[in-house]
Amino acid sequence: MPNRISFIVVFTLISLFCCVPPSFAQDTDMIQDAVDYESKPIVLYSGIPKKYEIAEIKVTGTKNYEDYVLIGLSGLSVGQVISVPGEEITEAIKRYWRHGLFSDVRIVVERIEDNKIYLKILLTQRPRVSEVRYHGIKKSEREELEMKLGMVKGSQVTPNLIDRAQTLIKRYFDDKGFKNADVVIVQKDDPANENQLIVDIDVDKKEKVKVHRITIAGNNAMKISKLKRVMKKTNEKGKLVNLFRTKKFVEENYEADKQLIIDKYNELGYRDASIVKDSVSSHDEKTVNVYIEIEEGKKYYLRNITWVGNTLYPSEQLDVMLGMKKGDVYNQKQLTERTVSDDDAVGNLYYNNGYLFYNLDPVEVNVENDSIDLEMRISEGRQATINKVKINGNDRLYENIVRRELRTRPGDLFSKEELMRSMREIQQMGHFDPENIQPDIQPDPTSGMVDVGYNLVSKANDQMEFSAGWGQTGVIGKLSLKFTNFSLANLLHPGKNYRGILPQGDGQTFTISGQTNADYYQSVHILLCN
Repeated sequence: MPNRISFIVVFTLISLFCCVPPSFAQDTDMIQDAVDYESKPIVLYSGIPKKYEIAEIKVTGTKNYEDYVLIGLSGLSVGQVISVPGEEITEAIKRYWRHGLFSDVRIVVERIEDNKIYLKILLTQRPRVSEVRYHGIKKSEREELEMKLGMVKGSQVTPNLIDRAQTLIKRYFDDKGFKNADVVIVQKDDPANENQLIVDIDVDKKEKVKVHRITIAGNNAMKISKLKRVMKKTNEKGKLVNLFRTKKFVEENYEADKQLIIDKYNELGYRDASIVKDSVSSHDEKTVNVYIEIEEGKKYYLRNITWVGNTLYPSEQLDVMLGMKKGDVYNQKQLTERTVSDDDAVGNLYYNNGYLFYNLDPVEVNVENDSIDLEMRISEGRQATINKVKINGNDRLYENIVRRELRTRPGDLFSKEELMRSMREIQQMGHFDPENIQPDIQPDPTSGMVDVGYNLVSKANDQMEFSAGWGQTGVIGKLSLKFTNFSLANLLHPGKNYRGILPQGDGQTFTISGQTNADYYQSVHILLCN
């Protein structure tokens, strides 16, 4: 036998067969690809644990990650003392599997010298996406799905990625009314790129599923026809009353419509109304039947309304503002409107006079037979003073142009009415998207101060008008250009706020127009307005 004989140690970790998949196991197969068995004998190690210090860790089988990152994932490190067989190797393999980035994980021993052990981690990396191809859908749908899925070129292909994509696509088309849509995701090897896949997403939307019939049971206070009208987006097909209403069935809309039914009952005094049972069943391939069973409960009335905690305004004044009295139906919608939502609600009496920290909590203190006693518990708090006024998102006008439209200024008492008025003034300027003007209220109860912000989204509203024709005298035409953010000051004193050659920023309106009637009439008009 040669003097220099190298021994290869193969670990058969019996415990791994119980707690990890077969590919986790550390056995003689792990080393077959790495050693020459004709020149080196195999030494089978017994199952008795022995302590070793890790002298070296190598990683093979990956291209997209640095070795130190992959070694860090294992939880093992050079200098660490481990038991062989032992939990350290088992846990290292489990960590790799939990990350889901690898289709095969093996840890083998290259050699042992005294109490030093040299490890090699063999990883098989999962393939990556080289291309995603959609079939059976429109361009707009593809773009929306790309945003939702996040499956792009270079993504690691994992079972979770594919399952998630399947679920999200199915849900996306369910929400659009294609309840019977079929989604098939096929993975193909990319012949041009090693270890990469082409993902084909085939969608058969089929026809939109519509509502054939809605059956409602348990209702006494309201007719079925009225309850069906309460449902805004779940409507029966073939009904004249639903001619201009959507008939497709969308699960999300159906859930919202069920809540509308309960809200309507609450509005009529049925505070305990509930839907005790409902189901959606297929009528045929294109339609479904909806069944809803209601438990109405009692109809309740107001008996006593008392105010607690109010020192600024007498109870009699608050009663008048509330507009609800003894004997009225207990209408929860009206209660919310009169305390919070309406312009002349009780809450706005406080908010418009600086009491930003005010709170009103209606409490049912007594429910007896069909009568309810309400206690209106008020915490008035202190008046809030405006500290800072911030304008965000304005990249069109000079800030002082926007600020002169505001009714909320530092040092003033907070007023919800002035806040809403300021927002209307900004809308009327025409330089910002009215649907995206949002207030940002940042109160500080400790100091009694509040920062008020206006979040804006700029929009262009310049206009061009052109008309032309042909008459007896020749060409007839008119051209008009209207710039709504002109700045005369910048024209005379050039600054940074320009769009092309046009000075802007002061919100002035500059109009130039010209018209001609061929040889007989020509004119040019220039108009500048603040």
